[in-house]
Amino acid sequence: MTPPTEPYQPSWRRTAAAFLILALIMVWISLVVQLSEPVGRFPALVQAIFYVVAGVAWIWLLPLRRILTWSETGRWRR
Repeated sequence: MTPPTEPYQPSWRRTAAAFLILALIMVWISLVVQLSEPVGRFPALVQAIFYVVAGVAWIWLLPLRRILTWSETGRWRR
């Protein structure tokens, strides 16, 4: 017979990581918004490419993978 297990206690790191990711997303959005005026002068196709790249690039430019690893394991690297 297995001993009774304690109820799951979520780690504070998950909450901290969620707020950190939200803060980084807000910073990234503010940078893109600041560039919206100069980008608005480009042709529509170039604007579309810029916003698609800016929308996807933050995944690689911000340290999201390391933050998620830290929130799960407590270490910055696996």
